[in-house]
Amino acid sequence: MSPRLILASQSAARAAMLGAAGIPFTAMAALADEERIKSELRGQNINAADCAQALAKAKALSLSELYPEVLVLGSDQTLELPDGVMLDKAENLEALTIQLGTLSGRTHKLWSAAVIVRGGAQVWSAVECAQLTMRPLSDAFINSYVVRIGESVTGCVGGYQIEGEGVQLFSHIEGSHFCIMGLPLLPLLAGLRDLGVLIS
Repeated sequence: MSPRLILASQSAARAAMLGAAGIPFTAMAALADEERIKSELRGQNINAADCAQALAKAKALSLSELYPEVLVLGSDQTLELPDGVMLDKAENLEALTIQLGTLSGRTHKLWSAAVIVRGGAQVWSAVECAQLTMRPLSDAFINSYVVRIGESVTGCVGGYQIEGEGVQLFSHIEGSHFCIMGLPLLPLLAGLRDLGVLIS
């Protein structure tokens, strides 16, 4: 019998990707204090890729304590500017407007990490990077976009949803569409086959 899988996330995009790929899972909110962990990691001058992986692992571990016999999948994303600075999710629409102005006309990296834990121990992990170039955005476009999209994108690092109207923000993208949406899905599928969740 295939092991049960818990997705330690309430992300609709991640759940939709897993569901569309035919992966059996149950979604639960992670219990990790993400902001505290992120603050500690940045105090250690950790890079964006390692930060995403550490946050993904912390989310998985937070539920693994409650379900030690179950595979728990944690995931996270970080956004890295060319100078190595990481941007957080915008707290509100005003902050999102400022953030989009910062990203306008520039290229940034989006790191997506996934970690699977069982019994409090990591059994699999992967991290992928997508490089996105945002076209120069006028103030009028940014203001219009923020009004149309609303609070829904403040839960997404970078303030865009690539599967929707957010695609209008970009002039060039390198990397996996799945990575941009929040999961290194192809490596994850291979990992789930190795772990017996999916038939190989």
